[in-house]
Amino acid sequence: MEKLKNLRKQRGYTQDYMSKILSTDVSNYCRKENGEVRIYDDEWEKLAKALDVPVEEIKEERSANIVNFNDTSTNSGPFMNTYLNIPEYILENQQEYIKLLKEQIESLKQEVQSLKSKK
Repeated sequence: MEKLKNLRKQRGYTQDYMSKILSTDVSNYCRKENGEVRIYDDEWEKLAKALDVPVEEIKEERSANIVNFNDTSTNSGPFMNTYLNIPEYILENQQEYIKLLKEQIESLKQEVQSLKSKK
């Protein structure tokens, strides 16, 4: 959302000021401006009005990670591809969670072995 960010800075507006235009908090506005959270059409209109420009001058489609999921579980002919836009911070969070779960699994395996050996 570089167009929005650059124009906001050129106008001398803060993220706090812009967040009030959208009736949201600063952290949510920041995520919108960084492309992590979707900006809806009505919000684009409010932002364009505040910046005194046409919507087309600031509106950008957000770039996000695309995951291609091939569902082969049904064996029903051609595969169905589903494309999902997933923000980077969600992927990172899930990877950290997976790592934690793997550590817990390993710990539980060791505990099971320990209990088996005591019998």
